[in-house]
Amino acid sequence: MQLIKALLCQFLATGAVWCLAAWAPIPVAIWQAIVVQALLAVLGSQMLRQPKWWRIIHLLFMPTVFLGLSWQLPSWLYLLALLLSGLVFWGTVKGDVPLFLSSTAVSDALIQLIKTEAASSFVDIGAGLATVVQPIAANRTDLRVVGLERAPIPWLIAKWRCRKLANVRISRNSFWDCDLGDFDVVFAFLSPLVMARVGEKIKAQMRPGSLFVSSSFPIPEARPESVMVLADRRKTRLYCYRIKNDR
Repeated sequence: MQLIKALLCQFLATGAVWCLAAWAPIPVAIWQAIVVQALLAVLGSQMLRQPKWWRIIHLLFMPTVFLGLSWQLPSWLYLLALLLSGLVFWGTVKGDVPLFLSSTAVSDALIQLIKTEAASSFVDIGAGLATVVQPIAANRTDLRVVGLERAPIPWLIAKWRCRKLANVRISRNSFWDCDLGDFDVVFAFLSPLVMARVGEKIKAQMRPGSLFVSSSFPIPEARPESVMVLADRRKTRLYCYRIKNDR
């Protein structure tokens, strides 16, 4: 859906600029047309309520294409760039979950939480490059650790980073298909657009007494048991939700 919206924004913005250039009383310079097209695409993205990171993509897309044409790059490079982008940002292309990378402070805080919880199992439902899974598994070799990552290239990188850790399993299964009742601590760094659905899933599946931790994005209309503010560059907030026995 987001990809369709993005293509619509680009086509409409390009069409509007073409009409403007055709009917303008004075000649329009190419750089002026590119700037107007980019701004119109960003405006369209905002009107279609795309996530904010799409606006950056729209802003840079046409200037990047123009530079590539100016430098006379081989046409196959564009296809390669598109393919690699899709393999890395798989979630963004297919839905609303982009690739976010967690800081060292996040993994350190989670290690302490796992120790406090006396947990025996942990899952990161959006493992990315294993920036959380790898240090936790290395620090707690007695802990059963699972990382779920759908994007092919981040999945391969995560697999390689965890290749020497026997207590880790990196899977390409969707977290929507994973039974979260198998884990004591569940961690997510996803997107605000999916957190309402995630809240429903953890309430339906996670065991009473287990802990759900969300980085940066809270569950709408749910009160966390605690909120940890970390001392990293982003001042990351970890929202901790205790699963209650109210089913």
